[in-house]
Amino acid sequence: QVQLVESGGGLVQPGGSLRLSCAAFGNIFSTNAMGWYRQAPGKERELVAAITRSGSANVADSVQGRFTISRDNAKNTVYLHMSSLKPEDTAVYYCNAGQELGVPQYWGQGTQVTVSS
Repeated sequence: QVQLVESGGGLVQPGGSLRLSCAAFGNIFSTNAMGWYRQAPGKERELVAAITRSGSANVADSVQGRFTISRDNAKNTVYLHMSSLKPEDTAVYYCNAGQELGVPQYWGQGTQVTVSS
């Protein structure tokens, strides 16, 4: 089992920045891939970005150039650096982990990000 603990969400004005963090505990051998999905009200959950231990990453087109994903393997922690935030980035952001990119097995509880003036 893997437990994922998220932090860093909140309210930010359009154009602002936030950093989300997610630390993994437990069976870290199941955390080769870690990343973030998000779900806005009335919409399906969608991939934001994910990264493997070796540094291979997937980033959604909608956030390319504005969001950066990184991880600290020694701390089993993944970060999502979000800049130039837009109101349409408002969503609950969920950390996930798994053996492969695009195949999440474990989920965090989610952290709310609200972009509003």
